[in-house]
Amino acid sequence: MSTSQPGYFSAYENFALERSPSGVLTVRFHTDGDPVVFTGTTHHDFPRLIEEIAYDRDNTVVVLTGTGDRFMTEIDGPSLGDLTKPMSADVTYVEGRRGVQRLVDLEIPIVAAVNGPVSVHSEYVLLADVIVASDTTVFSDFPHLAFGIAPGDGLFVVWEEVLGLNRARQLEITNGSFTAQQALEWGAIAEVVPLDDVLPRAQAIAEQITALPQLTSRYMAVLFRQRISRRLAEGSSLGMALEALTAANLAYLQPAEAM
Repeated sequence: MSTSQPGYFSAYENFALERSPSGVLTVRFHTDGDPVVFTGTTHHDFPRLIEEIAYDRDNTVVVLTGTGDRFMTEIDGPSLGDLTKPMSADVTYVEGRRGVQRLVDLEIPIVAAVNGPVSVHSEYVLLADVIVASDTTVFSDFPHLAFGIAPGDGLFVVWEEVLGLNRARQLEITNGSFTAQQALEWGAIAEVVPLDDVLPRAQAIAEQITALPQLTSRYMAVLFRQRISRRLAEGSSLGMALEALTAANLAYLQPAEAM
């Protein structure tokens, strides 16, 4: 394993990266060292970061986590561009589809350390092979219904896969939420631990995985994600197109509502 730090470790402003001697790469979302605010920059950088991680053979397991007492709960909607404009929506489509698809197709085991509430892009952590959540974690989808748009960016596919169709659509259409304990009971996550133990526990599991031959761990991850990878490939293209259509509809409705 190379002892030098790759350039991409410090290239993305919303991601702090640290790698253990055995190749466990911890990827932490943040904004200036505080809990992350998801922005257009985060959206732009995420698929590119995942691609660089994939090509770095010194990475053996990835741990995804957030900063402080929450994984991700804030979003800067305007920074993501105007979804009512086709060319702007196309940028969001390209980055959004590639981000979640590259994550699910990453040929490296993923362990999620969910350090508290996640109401923005919960599909990122729910795609992980092993999910450890704090007892303070609540999963929800704040942005889509708050903005008045359909959740077509892959979240609906992931929720269906990990929660079951009826439970997922009931929660999504009513803007519901579920706790880490409920997720554990439903089989959607692996463990619930106190907040301070989340990252150490996730990293310990990741280190345990590194005891396997690297190709074995890599392709076990690929095998177990085949179904959800296919579903995302099929569903996110249509889903994001319909999400953009609902955004365009908002622009159409606004003048009438202002009368």
